[in-house]
Amino acid sequence: MWRFRELLPVLESFGNAVTLREGNTPLYPLPQAGRRLGIDQLFAKHQGMNPTGSFKDTGMTSALSVAKERGFEWVACASTGNTSAAMAAYAARAGLRSLVLIPEGKIAWGKLAQAMDYGAVTCQLKTDFDGCVKVLGEIVRQEKIYLLNSVNPYRLEGQKTPAFEIAEALEWTVPDHLIVPGGNLANSSALGKGFKELRELGLVARMPRISVIQAEGANPLVRSFAANHGRELEPVQADTRATAIRIGNPASWRKAVRVIQDTDGWCLDVSEAEIAIAKAELGAEGLGCEPASAVTLAGLKKLRAEGKIGGGETVVLLLTGHTLKDADYTIDFHRGTLLRNEEIGGYAAEIEALRRNAVAVDANPAAVLNAMKGGAHR
Repeated sequence: MWRFRELLPVLESFGNAVTLREGNTPLYPLPQAGRRLGIDQLFAKHQGMNPTGSFKDTGMTSALSVAKERGFEWVACASTGNTSAAMAAYAARAGLRSLVLIPEGKIAWGKLAQAMDYGAVTCQLKTDFDGCVKVLGEIVRQEKIYLLNSVNPYRLEGQKTPAFEIAEALEWTVPDHLIVPGGNLANSSALGKGFKELRELGLVARMPRISVIQAEGANPLVRSFAANHGRELEPVQADTRATAIRIGNPASWRKAVRVIQDTDGWCLDVSEAEIAIAKAELGAEGLGCEPASAVTLAGLKKLRAEGKIGGGETVVLLLTGHTLKDADYTIDFHRGTLLRNEEIGGYAAEIEALRRNAVAVDANPAAVLNAMKGGAHR
């Protein structure tokens, strides 16, 4: 990522950058999803291919480098998982101490394991993410601890760089549409900033339409647009299995409103079943992702069905996290234990066709061959 250092005005000396060789993640074509949706140019920018497995790394290398350069000994964040993993890794790399506050029982174990492994002081609070943010705000006011949540402006500087990489991969053009998951809502504004800077530098001619997709159970921005066109936001009690976006009071909602409106994008939500199906479909392309990433494909389906995205347009989905961030979600889906009956609704046949459960078979060739032919994969 630091090859774009001239566009990252955050450090006095670039020799102080703390890096794990983040960035330069792949832009994958999605041929199967593209055929199903009738979109010729459909891609996934997979930020889950960063060192700690999520898009947070590009922002964390930037902001934590600032913390080290300014002499902080402690850094801290409240997190639903990915931020804590990234912060703990980069703090360990820099020789700093790190504090992580997470909502008890509301974080994927794969992410919590990372924070522990990288040496963070990890506290599970008996509250939700927004409660963790409140407690952390009081702590950093009392002690010399550098806050590394997405309200930190240097995080956004790093998180704008995938915009540069997308344009570079498309030979200095931009997609017609960029679709982003919506949690704390800093990422969409960071990407908008990146494309805007490219346009101001004359490297690209225009901005993509940037759309934000939320889960139905954690959709304060969707409700804000419906109620008052994004002028005010009422927090919600967030509830979704896509833990990375289980945020009811997003800190950067005003910035997200601005980028959606400035680029003529959309904001919509998708159900738990739609997320699970989209995740399995991305997996069938060989591109595993965490549940929160899959909201982008689920949202694209709705936008395409409503005629808001044309078949001849270029679309990029931002995948924010690696599939191993939440392996339990994937296993539960394929075992058929993920969704309640009322959540499945009319999607039962579609879900059944995507399930690929591991099965026990006799230890002989005939049994294995029968399983290969589809006789025993449910």
